[in-house]
Amino acid sequence: MRKTGLLWVMLGFFLFNQTAAAGWTAAKRLTWTVAESMKPAVAVGPSGYVHVVWYDKATGNNEVYYKKSTDGGSTWSKSTRFTLSEDSRDPDIAIDSGGNLYVVWARLIDGHFEIYYRGSTDEGTTWLAGRRLTWNSGDSMTPVIAVDSNGNPHLAWYDYTPGNYEIYYRKSTDGGASWLASTRLTWTSANSYELAIANDLSDNPHVVWYEDTPAGNYEIYYKRSTDGGTSWSTAKRLTWTSTDSQYPVIAVDTSGYLYVAWHEYMPGNSELYCKKSEDGGATWSGKRLTWTSGYSSFPDMATDSSGSLHIVWDDSTPGNHEIYYRMTSDGGNSWSTQRLTWTAGFSTFPDIAVDSSGNAHVVWHDDTPGNSEIYYLKGK
Repeated sequence: MRKTGLLWVMLGFFLFNQTAAAGWTAAKRLTWTVAESMKPAVAVGPSGYVHVVWYDKATGNNEVYYKKSTDGGSTWSKSTRFTLSEDSRDPDIAIDSGGNLYVVWARLIDGHFEIYYRGSTDEGTTWLAGRRLTWNSGDSMTPVIAVDSNGNPHLAWYDYTPGNYEIYYRKSTDGGASWLASTRLTWTSANSYELAIANDLSDNPHVVWYEDTPAGNYEIYYKRSTDGGTSWSTAKRLTWTSTDSQYPVIAVDTSGYLYVAWHEYMPGNSELYCKKSEDGGATWSGKRLTWTSGYSSFPDMATDSSGSLHIVWDDSTPGNHEIYYRMTSDGGNSWSTQRLTWTAGFSTFPDIAVDSSGNAHVVWHDDTPGNSEIYYLKGK
């Protein structure tokens, strides 16, 4: 049973601030709400501004919120509410080299979820009106977005319209003003879920997801385009396990190498694994990243301008879920590891972005105050 009350809130505040990992700021709380603030996503622009979106149930239904920092995470703007709907959830955010922001989320409308989008051309000072991007008979869920070097957003999500969940993709060639037709990426006999997207150095999108088609357990799959999203390769299966492999993430480094990380239940508890491709996704090699007594789950990943790879995840080894971090600067041959949080509650669903100076910015939600709130810290 989770404890509540003023004493527990004060204790949670103390535990958040008594310990900071070497090279990292102390954790900073970004929300104070009466309900649950969940699943934040973070992006850092060319000016160094830090942008965060999440969803919150303070109004009685889930809504999407946004806030930013213009001083590298030291101070933050007030929260801006993006939505007014029955239910809006699972936002994602991306930013291009010109400082244009792109936010997508799933909104409940007409009895099912559809994908919506908002953009900003001034790093979050003002925002364009929300736009609906899907009109489907089934739920369109958990959108993810990446922006290429030309400022074109690439969107992917999973959709129940075919009668099971399948992966779909859509692209804009004018910075989000208009969008090309949707492309279906999977045709499976079961369900394809929880995906991630990244663009390579040639502006080609790469998508990963997990599905339970083979034998009733979840495996990781991958698909790529070599012409900017017009056509796609056949799906490539990246894992062959007897248990579940889930929640993949993908990143591209400055050499054009691709990395995919996920959590897998192969040892009996979930551990993190990572695969690397040095030939644009044609072939892959992999390794296990964690050996813990608890559950290592829900990774996120980012690369920086020096080619280093940064991974965050939540881990239950301490007895409750805490945020951990690993970094490699030699293409995954060697890694450093740090624990980032020491809390009384559950710290989970971390998201990471890295700025042009190589500073890592991490957000997550934590229920130490008695309900889930959004937290942030910066690695210097």
